[in-house]
Amino acid sequence: MIATADHELSTGVLAHLELQLASARRLLASILAQGAAIRARDVEAVLARLSEVKSEMSLRSTLEEERTNLLVRAGIALGIPAPQVTLDAMTMLMPANEAARARQRSSELRGLLAEIAREHGINRALMRQELSFLDHLVRLIGQEPDAGYRPGGNEAVAPTHRVVDATA
Repeated sequence: MIATADHELSTGVLAHLELQLASARRLLASILAQGAAIRARDVEAVLARLSEVKSEMSLRSTLEEERTNLLVRAGIALGIPAPQVTLDAMTMLMPANEAARARQRSSELRGLLAEIAREHGINRALMRQELSFLDHLVRLIGQEPDAGYRPGGNEAVAPTHRVVDATA
């Protein structure tokens, strides 16, 4: 099926991709800054970056609604259900030069989203490591044994604390 160019849809797709890219760049910057804050053990900065990430994710939900609207519109023009609309299908409704720009922007966005996922995974691992270390320190201060198993295979037993040890 050869569709005719829909300039309004084309403009909407390109504008949407630019908004997605800008959002992804902000999100990546926040995640990278959060990683630096985790490494520096700067709790306030970690929390501030977390707030930025949460705000950006809220904005991204609005972008997803706009994306859905574009898919519905393209689906109607192509005569297929919106969930089956791909970027390649959408580009059939766009002038060739704009279709090429859309493919390039989409590729860039996929790369940014992959980098965001990778850095977020690294941050999560760093946070788990820091929390594990903190848990270890708290146990040392409280003179509690580490939870879990001991080298000989025996389970670590939590100490018994007696507030009142009286016999009648």
